[in-house]
Amino acid sequence: MAIIMAAGKGTRMKSKNSKLVQKIYGKEMVKRAVENAKKAGINDIVTVVGYKKEQVMQVLGDSVKYAVQEEMLGTGHAVMQAAKFLEGKKGRVLVLNGDVPILRPETINRLLDKSIDNKEAATLLTAIYDDPFGYGRIIRDEGGNIEGIVEEKDATEEQKEISEINAGIYCFDIEALLEALKEIKPNNSQGEYYLTDVIEIIGNKGLKTGAVIVEDNTEILGVNDRMQLQMVTKILQHRINSELMMSGVTIEDINSTYIYDDVKIGMDTVIHPNTTIKSDVEIGEDCEIGPNSYIREGCRIANKVKIGSFVEIKKAIIEEGTKVPHLSYMGDCEIGSGTNIGCGTITCNYDGLKKSKTIIGKDCFVGSNVNFVAPVKIGDNVLVAAGSTVTEDAPTDSLVIARERQTNKEGWNANK
Repeated sequence: MAIIMAAGKGTRMKSKNSKLVQKIYGKEMVKRAVENAKKAGINDIVTVVGYKKEQVMQVLGDSVKYAVQEEMLGTGHAVMQAAKFLEGKKGRVLVLNGDVPILRPETINRLLDKSIDNKEAATLLTAIYDDPFGYGRIIRDEGGNIEGIVEEKDATEEQKEISEINAGIYCFDIEALLEALKEIKPNNSQGEYYLTDVIEIIGNKGLKTGAVIVEDNTEILGVNDRMQLQMVTKILQHRINSELMMSGVTIEDINSTYIYDDVKIGMDTVIHPNTTIKSDVEIGEDCEIGPNSYIREGCRIANKVKIGSFVEIKKAIIEEGTKVPHLSYMGDCEIGSGTNIGCGTITCNYDGLKKSKTIIGKDCFVGSNVNFVAPVKIGDNVLVAAGSTVTEDAPTDSLVIARERQTNKEGWNANK
């Protein structure tokens, strides 16, 4: 089970919307946090909502349960609001943050596994920082058990030298957590209930505590303002691109290429600079994409396809060996194998009311500056003359010419 904290105001985001619904690569932060938990195998999730809760609930829908924190009285208070969902249950519960969007599922599993294997009542995710200023320090006893967490403002000079910090992500034994929540008090300058106090309470009961040190500190970065939002986006960009390159994809410029995190790309495909590939896209092997191309949602691109410079495609199925070299828009279409799409070609897929499909067969040659007014179907081995505006279906092996006959009026400009 997991509790995801998503009640904060996030005033530093300077937005009329909840910071939890700010998007990274087209997906809201809180949705990413929920998906990370689900990818770790956790499907029973309670999200604690508060400020602009309607926005968070609209994003997550019925994929989670909800607890409402009406007053912002601290992290411990937030977990208290979710306690009713824990009553009568045994096992482990994770506490995650909705504004920590790029935590790896593998890290969540490491935390959960250690808690179970070592029979720890509380297991923390921690990190080692060269400069830990501002973070809560992890206090351990001589045996390595965690005695508590001390915040920067309360730390002694000796404690400030500790480099292990609290990442704010926890795994608790459910029964131990419920008992400890009854004992925490708002005995601090903020008048809040701190979840960190639970660690000391559990330790004082003689129950075992422990920690997992995160391997990559970027995973635990929280997002509070737009600069941090951009920073996390950049980290995710490099993570995705690096994983694709390790799987056999050539990305010529990792910094100018934006590939969303559910995109699938085959080996030996080359992605040229300044290319964006959005969600729900599959690209085969030995393709060439870009530069400056834009692959939108719902595209299926087979092997050995070329999508050239300044090309935009959307909801397109493109078969093996087809080329869309440059300056074209191909939306809501199917294109057969071995077809060449000329420069400046577009599918006119929207009539102001509905989207319609263009179907182009295999081994076709489409000249430059052609408009396909959907719905329209072109057979196999068809040649479409440059400059045509195609409004009717064309049979296999035909020549399509859909343009006004040229008329030359000699001397007209001189006389004018």
